[in-house]
Amino acid sequence: MEVVTENPHGCRNNSDTEEDKDSDTDFGPSKLGTKEYWEDAYQKELETFKDIGDVGEIWFGEESMSRVLRWMDKAKIPESAAILDIGTGNGAFLVELAKHGYRNLTGIDYSPASVELCKNVLQAEDLMDITVKEMDFLNCQGELKDFDVCIDKGTFDAISLNPDDSKEGKKLYVQALKGVLKDKGFFSVTSCNWTKEQLLDRFNEGFEFVQELPTPNFQFGGKTGNTVTALIFKRIH
Repeated sequence: MEVVTENPHGCRNNSDTEEDKDSDTDFGPSKLGTKEYWEDAYQKELETFKDIGDVGEIWFGEESMSRVLRWMDKAKIPESAAILDIGTGNGAFLVELAKHGYRNLTGIDYSPASVELCKNVLQAEDLMDITVKEMDFLNCQGELKDFDVCIDKGTFDAISLNPDDSKEGKKLYVQALKGVLKDKGFFSVTSCNWTKEQLLDRFNEGFEFVQELPTPNFQFGGKTGNTVTALIFKRIH
């Protein structure tokens, strides 16, 4: 049995049941997988920020950032670590990382409106020493490298919903991640579309599973599942 729910972001949530744990079945195409959708969404958030100073939606909520920061504390990630925020959106996670003491931060997003919004948010927080680039992670070969930590909070989900070619996108994502992350560097991924087992299967080559971070769960029809999956991997050769 597979338990599926919908959350406000349009994500598909799967319970960790015994059947089909190792499947990597593509979902149907969605507007959430298109650049046009995100450009429109961030353009609206940019206009709102300029009007009233509201940074907009925090993907998966503030707790999604807090749980990764708690892990970073326990893992003793140094404040000088080079950290990449993949699909930075409004830059909210970059702000929290900076407030936490991290000072070698880079955020990338393929949406020009996202990058402009992020830069505006960082300027308002007086955090202009953070690097923000307009860049498609799937085509960043040679432009990004040597990161100690890469953080993804929903970007892999969006790539998985791309109407054009999600299978190729997922392969390119793994290749890009291998290229930007240092040997023994860490990768934090938060997903509402993929179960723990599916993510373990997707990142089984070149990465070592470190741990699963606690996330909210739900019960339905006698089954228990996670509404969000958050995993930590380590880059290995």
